[in-house]
Amino acid sequence: MATITASPPRVGLPGLLKSPAVRKLLLLALAAAILVPLANARWASGSWPTALTVDFSEPLAKASDWIIDNRDSHPLFLYFFGHVSNIVVIAVRAVYLGLLAVGWAGVTALGALVAWRVAGIRLALGTGVAFLACGLLGMWVPTMQTLALMVVAVLASVLVGALLGLAAGLSDRMDRVLRPVLDTMQVLPAFAYLLPVVLVFGIGVPAAVLATVIYAAPPMARLTSLGLRGADKEVLEAVESLGSTARQRLLTARIPLARKELLLGLNQTIMMALSMAVIAAVIGAGGLGDRVYQALASVDVGAALAAGIPIVLLAVVLDRVTGAAGERLGAEPEPRQGLGWLYALVAFAAVAVAGRLVGRLDWPESWVVGIAEPVNRAVDWMTAHLYSGVPVIGGTADWAGHFTTWVLDPMRDGLQGLPWWSVLLIVAALAWVIGTWRTALTAVLAMAAIGVLGVWKPSLDTLSQVLAAVAVTLVLGFATGIAAARSDRLERLLRPVLDVFQTMPQFVYLIPVVALFGVGRAPAVAAAIVYALPAVVRITTQGLRQVDPAALESSSSLGATSWQQLRQVQLPLARPALLLAVNQGLVLVLAVVVIGGLVGGGALGYDVVFGLAQGDLATGLVAGAAIVCLGLMLDRVTQPTERRAKKGA
Repeated sequence: MATITASPPRVGLPGLLKSPAVRKLLLLALAAAILVPLANARWASGSWPTALTVDFSEPLAKASDWIIDNRDSHPLFLYFFGHVSNIVVIAVRAVYLGLLAVGWAGVTALGALVAWRVAGIRLALGTGVAFLACGLLGMWVPTMQTLALMVVAVLASVLVGALLGLAAGLSDRMDRVLRPVLDTMQVLPAFAYLLPVVLVFGIGVPAAVLATVIYAAPPMARLTSLGLRGADKEVLEAVESLGSTARQRLLTARIPLARKELLLGLNQTIMMALSMAVIAAVIGAGGLGDRVYQALASVDVGAALAAGIPIVLLAVVLDRVTGAAGERLGAEPEPRQGLGWLYALVAFAAVAVAGRLVGRLDWPESWVVGIAEPVNRAVDWMTAHLYSGVPVIGGTADWAGHFTTWVLDPMRDGLQGLPWWSVLLIVAALAWVIGTWRTALTAVLAMAAIGVLGVWKPSLDTLSQVLAAVAVTLVLGFATGIAAARSDRLERLLRPVLDVFQTMPQFVYLIPVVALFGVGRAPAVAAAIVYALPAVVRITTQGLRQVDPAALESSSSLGATSWQQLRQVQLPLARPALLLAVNQGLVLVLAVVVIGGLVGGGALGYDVVFGLAQGDLATGLVAGAAIVCLGLMLDRVTQPTERRAKKGA
């Protein structure tokens, strides 16, 4: 009996037109066929037309001059901003003097004892070692300066974020109002936050603290709202049936049920505040960030590393302690837990008093271990032996030069050589295919705003660096994530490495790339790749591991090989996670590419740094606004809307 084999169905034009993506592209092509000739007739194709550019330098310069002239006399500054600035200065100084009064032994004991009560003896020992390492590196006073600024900024960020989250969690209207604001704030690179506060508060600690609050408050607001909205409805109904008021329901049910989200928000706020407190050294925050910034400015890698290590240690300790506190929520309380805290308090007081009695409040200079000189000698050796002239493989400088010549320059020249309307069409096509017409409109308007601001070419230069860094990040991140998802041993080995890399502030990534590659656009791209890679690896691994096991078993029973399972089952089902990895990779890469202006990255990052350094706020603000628009466009092009994601689910 002959076997009848069904031929695969042919996909004709009518079937192709049923695809939503194809229909969208055809409509866009039709609109382009009408609008492009009109645009060419009115404005020559090429770079962004001068006629469509608005010069903001004069009004911004006038606004800057008005603020500077009226800062000491206008009521708005005297009775509002002035008081805010004074409160911030007093609060930071009070915390800083308190830390110095307790002494190095007291601060170390306090950190270790809190870690012990929250997370156990292992983390307590690690916390103590971390604080001692800060002193051994000669960075005790800068560490206390950064910690004082962190304490004030985190408290303010948590207060502001919790209030906004409370409003969004209890009111649908407020949630709709705040959601786009928080979305926009989360895609803004950190440097963009420095410009407005400098304009109002000038260079110094108040501007640094307020920039940190603006940067760190959104995750607290988001997670507070999420926790309140995700409270168990049955519990709320039971509490309401007992006749409780709305305030009682909030205090006795909603907030306790949202404890884990609130603590996760605190964790994220602390990490973002530390990252921003370091970056805010550019505007006078002082502390460890200022040491790193000054060392990078003079290309003193040893001094930068000596200040960078305490930053990493602080980040790891704060992340572990708050994370452990979140994991313990909801667990059975330990017997005599209150007595344990009392013992910890007594031990801290005893250590602090003993340190004061023996006159050992300041870290002894004889205990400082200088690493700057040996590190710089190692850098000199690398420069002499690895920087260039290595047989066969070439040196790190050669790699950076080849990457710039073969990748960055062609991408920049290609983007800048495209007609301006074609860039807008590409952005519209990508955003509309992955989202809705509103998504496409937002992305196109954001890109057009860059042209209106008059920074079209520098923005495309920055975009070329971002795209090159993202391409390398995705190749390495997807490959590593797939390997980790298929190997438990590799996943366990990578976990502590990714944990450390994800807790490191952005500034610190510039140190090793300067040592290896010198200064230029390639080092800025390398720092961005290293910064974004852990997030891409984590999201990819998690997405592949969460694929339904039943689907894998079904494909295995049909004889699919391991490669076929990956290509035909895991990757398609993990598509939302992979898109999220692309989105996060873009946003994180943009943040560091902009900071790369400090190490010769050029483009918008250079304009921001130049504006801050020279007091040219017009240049800095325009570049900062362009960065915001670029980040918004990249976010919309790579992040599917909820409606689209539900349809594809």
